[in-house]
Amino acid sequence: MSSPLAERPTLRMVAKEAGVSVATVSYVLSGRHRSHTIKDSTADRVREAASRLGYRRNDAARAIRTGKSDLVLLSLSVLADPWSQAVAATVSSAVSPLGKTALIVADGDWRTVLTNRTPDVIFIDSIKPDPSHAEELAAFAAQGVQIVVFSETLEPQGFDVIRSGAEPRCHLAVEHLLEHHDRVGALTSRTTGFARFDAYVNTLRAAGKPIDSNQIEVFEQHPEGAYRAAMALLSKPDRPTALYCTTDFAAIAAVRAAHRLRIDVPRDLAIVGVGNTPEGETLDPSLSTVGPVGFNEALANIIVGRLTDREGAPGEVFDFPWQLIVRESS
Repeated sequence: MSSPLAERPTLRMVAKEAGVSVATVSYVLSGRHRSHTIKDSTADRVREAASRLGYRRNDAARAIRTGKSDLVLLSLSVLADPWSQAVAATVSSAVSPLGKTALIVADGDWRTVLTNRTPDVIFIDSIKPDPSHAEELAAFAAQGVQIVVFSETLEPQGFDVIRSGAEPRCHLAVEHLLEHHDRVGALTSRTTGFARFDAYVNTLRAAGKPIDSNQIEVFEQHPEGAYRAAMALLSKPDRPTALYCTTDFAAIAAVRAAHRLRIDVPRDLAIVGVGNTPEGETLDPSLSTVGPVGFNEALANIIVGRLTDREGAPGEVFDFPWQLIVRESS
């Protein structure tokens, strides 16, 4: 009786069954057949042969042999954020034709993941300005991990850094609201060591406005928490007439809370968010915001570049200046 290992189907067996070359089978089963002008009918025949034989790719062995896992990891700190969802969708669409799979790392736990596997590329959307984190990233990069990290403070050390210059542009959002409103409130996820909230405080002080704690609500870092905070703030008798939100998902939650409370946006309440997420543009009313234009597509291009030019030396800084985008909500 032969062992199960001896009976395991191989690429060569699939190729013989489908009547094609081993290379064709490899291209089809890795998802790269479209870049090699392989007919759809041929690809279908290969897949059917693989299914009949029970063939499965040995990804672990392939990773050892080639140094590639075919995985693009997205370390996203707030999965429910429409910005995170838009990033994931855009990157997935860009890397799929290359035979790569984009996977989300829950809760931004990039350390644990990189300790246990080596993706082709990882994007990290949030990292604390801690020297130990920079050292860890540099160590992983030295091991051959392609890393793209979003940070205003880190310097590249074998990994790429994306900067946005967010804080100065957040000032523009608060200044925009102050043009027509005296009571400008804030929805924020935290109040200390947070540049987006600092922009609110600093702009009000520069305008000679008091910082009123009754006009500020701190939300839990997810849309439901933002909605509850918005309801609490907008239910106050002396509620603000304009609202600066430190994320777009908080601003979207505020618009929904205002609808629930029958507060007209923007006639009775102007709202501005931060991030420029696609969902904000299609909201009713469309959301005013500060953020980069075309960021998701540019990020996808950076990741594709690292996938297709692995010999190039990583360690670049990519600047994506933010701007104020005024829409219907303000």
